[in-house]
Amino acid sequence: MVRERQLLFSITKDDFEFQYFRCGGNGGQNQNKRDTGVRIIHKESGAVAESREERSQLQNKRIAFQRLIKTKEFQKWHRIKSAMSIKGIIDIERWVNDQMKPSNLKIESYAPEE
Repeated sequence: MVRERQLLFSITKDDFEFQYFRCGGNGGQNQNKRDTGVRIIHKESGAVAESREERSQLQNKRIAFQRLIKTKEFQKWHRIKSAMSIKGIIDIERWVNDQMKPSNLKIESYAPEE
């Protein structure tokens, strides 16, 4: 039996605060004139990540997101949020009891080899 996958919850860009800033370093005038540095804050968990290495704001945003999902704060929030969502979808105790009913148990006969 194949179970259909179901989203536990979703995250949108409204769940984040984006801050853009100018940053020096490699990239010369492009980084001095434009807001290429990116800081991303996940509002619920308080996780913060930033990137300023690349000349492109889009590339820095991607790097910052990758860093953000690896932070301890975001990982902890994700585990808690997932557990809360699963509890709302599945009553674990009832599911286990249903699985243990004799009609749901598959019992195979075992014949020892001679």
